[in-house]
Amino acid sequence: MARTGVFFHPIMAQGVWPIIGNKFERFPEVMEEVLKLPGVELITAEPASEELLCKCHRPDYLQRVKASWYWQGAVRAVGGCVQASEMVARGELRNALVFSVAAGHHASASSGWGGTYLACIAPSVANLREKGLIGRVAILDTDCHHGDGTRSFFLEDPEVLHVCFCHSDWVSPDGTKVDVAVPFSTGDEEYLRRVEQEFCSRAKDFGPALIFHNFGHDTCDGDYGDRGLSPEFFPRLAERIKELAEEVSQGRYVIITHGGARKDVAERIFPEIVRLLAS
Repeated sequence: MARTGVFFHPIMAQGVWPIIGNKFERFPEVMEEVLKLPGVELITAEPASEELLCKCHRPDYLQRVKASWYWQGAVRAVGGCVQASEMVARGELRNALVFSVAAGHHASASSGWGGTYLACIAPSVANLREKGLIGRVAILDTDCHHGDGTRSFFLEDPEVLHVCFCHSDWVSPDGTKVDVAVPFSTGDEEYLRRVEQEFCSRAKDFGPALIFHNFGHDTCDGDYGDRGLSPEFFPRLAERIKELAEEVSQGRYVIITHGGARKDVAERIFPEIVRLLAS
């Protein structure tokens, strides 16, 4: 049985996608070595069903996205997340890395922006709940921007812990929705300290059955959301959350690629993250 699933579709390597550009054009080839590791499986991301998407998005909005040029990438990004989370919840995988284009944390029921036009996590949670596979989930968002779309789906849901590292500090009355301000030039050690304090400690108390991670690298030095983070930071972050998942959610951990346009960073960090997940 595979331990780590890598969910990708060839179309993701072919497009110049909104905001993130063509950073995946050499994938999955750049992961060739890690894809040969025992326990790693490359899985073709299938399109999410429109029936499932309609549980989260308004039909009129969904039709507008369907008419766009980026639909085929976005619907497979969502499908990969749905597949990955279900396989992890069923114990068919221990953890997963899901590649995403044109879908993610800025998509709400009736709008999308910032290069993300379909929600990934909301349909995945809806699928898991419909099938009785999961209870509480935690969502960590370390993209540089606020995950407003993800928050909109779960704002009133006490069974979802959502901690977003962005531009402001805020905590909901029940403590399950948290925003953490990350200043420019934060640096690796300070960012990791904040993750430990604001997410890891809360997740230990919350007790999720699965951790989703909106994993942006736009915070890297020289990228469009620069927070002074080095390329070495990102595997360290993934390793820490993997350790946390082993402690609180039986290892169930699903990483979803998010913002960042530096192709060199993507090609460096994602193979290393696969290696870490599989170890």
